[in-house]
Amino acid sequence: MTLLSAAAKPFLRRDIDRRRRISEPGSRHGPIMIEIEDLSFSYSGTDKRAVSGMSFTVDAGEIFGFLGPSGAGKSTTQKILIGLLRGYEGGARIFGREVTDWDGEFYERVGVSFELPNHYLKLTGLENLTYFRSLYQGETLDPRVLLEMVDLGADAEVSVSRYSKGMMTRLGVARALIHNPELLFMDEPTVGLDPTNARLVRDLIKSRRDAGATIFLTTHDMSTVDELCDRAAFIVDGEIRLIDSPRTLKLEHGRAEVRVEYLEQGKTSAAEFPLGGLAENPEFIELLKTHEVQTLHSLEATLEDIFIEVTGQSLT
Repeated sequence: MTLLSAAAKPFLRRDIDRRRRISEPGSRHGPIMIEIEDLSFSYSGTDKRAVSGMSFTVDAGEIFGFLGPSGAGKSTTQKILIGLLRGYEGGARIFGREVTDWDGEFYERVGVSFELPNHYLKLTGLENLTYFRSLYQGETLDPRVLLEMVDLGADAEVSVSRYSKGMMTRLGVARALIHNPELLFMDEPTVGLDPTNARLVRDLIKSRRDAGATIFLTTHDMSTVDELCDRAAFIVDGEIRLIDSPRTLKLEHGRAEVRVEYLEQGKTSAAEFPLGGLAENPEFIELLKTHEVQTLHSLEATLEDIFIEVTGQSLT
């Protein structure tokens, strides 16, 4: 069940056909939205590379997770891709063109939701969105519709200085969507949100992907990546250590076994069985017949387990 408001649905439906045309072969810029080739970057005054030899692509219409601990190079890479950092080495192409070759039209097609909100605090939420709406030349969404989409409709006329951090985060998400971007960069979009509003934002991200938009999601939240991302890249010390779909990663790094917890003489016991031939396993079948089963789970690895295994680091 989605938490998106009814007001948002017509906007999303109108968007579907245009988004699909973007990702079809032979369209304006083809099926690849982002193409990174041997990308490196060092900040002034340091010899250490914040980004070192990265290469990857992001297809149109996918949610791509950029996953790593603080200081791994996630935000630096995103800043390069949205044009905030220059002087990089290698290639960084979006819509088939080098980032440094784009002019103002680039920001008509790209939306950005920053981890740290940067709103005009003396203005209301509605006034903030109305102002940013005026900066775009193309079609934009009604600010009140956007505020409803992120559950801020009742706070539209409230000064942003009175918003909580979570409200500011949701306002930032709304601002990123106001010009109907083809490509959306989102930096920790659910950080600091309560479970209800985190679910709302995740549903909104899914709806944008379903409408054909491409989302570049920077985060260290494994659960968000697991739920949302079509593919995820593990980043450590400015380098990519692994890229694949969350499902494939969990299957490849997990154990092909099933763990059963069951009651035996009033206490919880557990047993593990190979997945192969499970339906014909006499011990497994006998356990199901003779005991009250409490839980039954495959022993797939979690993304956090895989990250630690591959990188030797945690996400903290």
